[in-house]
Amino acid sequence: MRYLLIIFSFVLISCGGNRKVMIGMLEDVAVLSHDSLQGRYTGTVYEKKAADYIATRFKDLRLEPKGENLYFQDFHFQKGSNPHEETVFTTYEESTTRTGRNVIAFLDNKAENTVIIGAHYDHLGMGEVGSLHRGEKAIHNGADDNASGVAVMLHLATVLQAKSAPKNNNYLFIAFSGEEEGLLGSNYFTKNPTIDLSNANYMLNMDMVGRLNEENVLAVYGTGTSPNWTLTLDKNTEGLKITKNESGIGPSDHTSFYLMDIPVLHFFTGQHEDYHKPTDVVEKINVVGMELIAKYIYNIISAVDSAGKLEFTKTKNESDMVPEFKVTLGVVPDYLFDGEGMRIDGISEDKPAQKAGLQRGDIVKQIGELEIVDMMSYMKALSKFEKGQTVIIKIERDGNVEEVELTF
Repeated sequence: MRYLLIIFSFVLISCGGNRKVMIGMLEDVAVLSHDSLQGRYTGTVYEKKAADYIATRFKDLRLEPKGENLYFQDFHFQKGSNPHEETVFTTYEESTTRTGRNVIAFLDNKAENTVIIGAHYDHLGMGEVGSLHRGEKAIHNGADDNASGVAVMLHLATVLQAKSAPKNNNYLFIAFSGEEEGLLGSNYFTKNPTIDLSNANYMLNMDMVGRLNEENVLAVYGTGTSPNWTLTLDKNTEGLKITKNESGIGPSDHTSFYLMDIPVLHFFTGQHEDYHKPTDVVEKINVVGMELIAKYIYNIISAVDSAGKLEFTKTKNESDMVPEFKVTLGVVPDYLFDGEGMRIDGISEDKPAQKAGLQRGDIVKQIGELEIVDMMSYMKALSKFEKGQTVIIKIERDGNVEEVELTF
């Protein structure tokens, strides 16, 4: 019943009534991940409905439209295209042109530079692309991925208008579409910006920030893209445990801005067993964690507010160092784990790990003769094996080291 009331409030807003409805982060997640939006697949009427909701939220917050058509910026693409990769289409259906829509708003503080705050709002629809679900088609609600990021962005758009908020930058808020199919919306925006990107100070990206774990671990990527970040990220952390990755390149929309020589930060609470599945629903959202993350991001904005335009620095691209491998364990790694080894955060059905009896929480310490100390050594180890090969894997489970036989 609560979520029906939330949707009813959404309808009131969308009908253009004068009544201003105060909406919190959990309510934004509930609306965007509701079944009525059918998974917000790019190029569908449901994506447009989600875009309308976000535009109405921007309007309700009295933010200036900054798209090409009021709050909207449409882009056209071919099914299966990726702006960062060359794509060859083999059928008419694959080459069908579709239209996605970014939603853009501006907070004008009459400043010289502008901070860009973004999050993608598209998801997988009924599982048309990238789904890890096995079984009949179902709505992929995408509460964490990425209704959570949009909700934090909208919250920041609210608090940055307060009289006490930092005023030395303008703020551009962007809800991107097409992220799931290759950063389409952010790539289009950086090539067709609605502001002068030479005045862009830095970009903050929230993608999957709704499932903060019990250890309060928040991953922050792009920490090497400006020397200012090293002076800032460990201050006023709101009780969060921060893990850092220097690279400005990653599988989310901050990459498009890093490639334009703009400092970036990407915030992420980690993958989980509901990632890209219909079970990523609002009931599993940690709204208290989202509040901590929103405060932490606000603290970062405040800390660099008087620093002027941040210096940009190039970073090492870890994705170029990833080795090719022919086998997989069939697990979801815990990307927030900062101990020695590779901790398992999820197990895929009917894959080698499940068949060998590995469990969520196991820490892989050795594969065959190869020691595992981190994610890179784990991937390098996988590159040494062939499908059908049997190895002994050493794992740590509940403080004890065990050996498991596994066949790839």
